[in-house]
Amino acid sequence: MGNLNTAARKGKIPHRMVKWLRSGKGQRFLVMISFMTAPLLLLFVFTYLPFFKMIEFSFYDMKYIGAREFVGLDNYKDVLTDKEVMNSLKLSLYYLIGSFVQLALALYFATMLSFKTKGGSFFKGTIFFPYLISGIAMGFMFKFFYTREFVFDTVLTWIGFNLESLPYWLRDKSVNNIALVATSIWKYMGQNMVLFIGAIMSVDRELYESASLDGANRWHQFRYIILPSIKTIVVLNMILSITGSLSAFEPPFVITGGRRGTSTFFLLMHNMAHGHQKVGKASAMALILFTLIIFVTIAQKLIFKYAFSDNNADVSKKTARMLKKQRAKEAK
Repeated sequence: MGNLNTAARKGKIPHRMVKWLRSGKGQRFLVMISFMTAPLLLLFVFTYLPFFKMIEFSFYDMKYIGAREFVGLDNYKDVLTDKEVMNSLKLSLYYLIGSFVQLALALYFATMLSFKTKGGSFFKGTIFFPYLISGIAMGFMFKFFYTREFVFDTVLTWIGFNLESLPYWLRDKSVNNIALVATSIWKYMGQNMVLFIGAIMSVDRELYESASLDGANRWHQFRYIILPSIKTIVVLNMILSITGSLSAFEPPFVITGGRRGTSTFFLLMHNMAHGHQKVGKASAMALILFTLIIFVTIAQKLIFKYAFSDNNADVSKKTARMLKKQRAKEAK
């Protein structure tokens, strides 16, 4: 405060400003600015500044250390004409399909476990537990799980399969990507399930009771009450799952190392930057992936906006229309 008084006497700070800074509002303002400065500075230094530097690097032929040569859009042309890069993007379709399977399973289990179910807490914990496992640890687990004559092959032989007829799960190019996608489904399904359960539990229970009294079965309750009510969470999970499928990294990196046609776009970008030291081309790949994720997210939100235009407030109206149609059929 002494510094403020001295500065005010010298005319550097107006007296009104000094009086305001001494007031409760002024003190709260100073505290707010103090607490905002550090996180914003960290966000700029470790997020925005590296992002803008990456945009700059994408126009250079460079390594981490050494001379740089400005090449303009050549890095982007190299990425878009590289067959290996295009093939890695095609692999994203496996993970994209897997993300829809994952969401469908998560929504199914969430719907079942949101109602009274014997052992519901046990099943919730069991399904969610894989999400708590480190991605690297999960990779090593499944690396041995899929190894020839190890866990998976042993279980299948117990069921009755002939070992010689089984493929090499991590070597055969026709099944190795499916095996990797299965590991992602196993790990992230629990996370989506918990989000779905939280959304379903917020739905008014009286809607279920009213629908049951009027003859609606569980499928009708799910279609006309639950699904419209949790539309926001469904869209959120789909965005997270689709963006995650485009940037899949841990399963192919740990389990196969990207060999035998399992190198995803993100893994190829990692090898380009840290293995081959082609920082400029890797930066261009990162920006292309960023643009692709933004485009997919916007397209997905538009599709859901026009395909599922019912708001949560219209759930009861939609349920009433469904029950009215059902009564009409019964009257006939």
